[in-house]
Amino acid sequence: MPCFYLIMNISAMTKQYDILVKLMILGDSGVGKTCLLRRFTEKEYHPYHISTIGVDFKMKTLDIDGIKVRVQIWDTAGQERYQSITKQYYRRAQGIILVYDITNEPSFHHIMSWAGDVDENAPDHIQRILVGNKSDMEAQRCVSEEKGKELAAFYGLDFFETSACTNQNISEPFTRLTELVLQAHSRHVDRVLEPLDRFLDGASLEEEKGPQAIHENTQDTCSC
Repeated sequence: MPCFYLIMNISAMTKQYDILVKLMILGDSGVGKTCLLRRFTEKEYHPYHISTIGVDFKMKTLDIDGIKVRVQIWDTAGQERYQSITKQYYRRAQGIILVYDITNEPSFHHIMSWAGDVDENAPDHIQRILVGNKSDMEAQRCVSEEKGKELAAFYGLDFFETSACTNQNISEPFTRLTELVLQAHSRHVDRVLEPLDRFLDGASLEEEKGPQAIHENTQDTCSC
């Protein structure tokens, strides 16, 4: 392929989104992390699939207040033997979705352990939300919605109950977490730019005072 067309193709690809956001889904094996991800990114639901080995990811572009956001979502294995691998990805993530299964009470209690891993390994100020999955299985429910809300409030998180099977609340947690990441990014940029703004304002003020000061000094030393 000629270099010109290669450059054109690369240029076209770079214009497909304005910003890249990296999210991560954490939770015990079998809580439905992969089903949630596939329902969100591919609009498909497959109740039977091979458990994730290590880390996999999918992409989706969202429009958030006119900003084209390319969301890269990492799907992680919940088995303990893979956790040393998944922890290596924590520091690259900007947002975490903590998932438990409402029909599996141990998966709910293990959220505290997952949250502890995030606190220990992820960047400061990483954004998180809590999701109780398989809300369609009401007859088998072991964890009440109220308990989910209480745990979310304890950690200061937004909370959603979802069902990959019925497509209930699938886009909402991903969209909300992306919004939180963008808001945190905006606050970080403001904090970084604030000292620069103060410096530029000060430099501008000195520049405005400069000619006047020179004029006053000239009057003081005049011999006439």
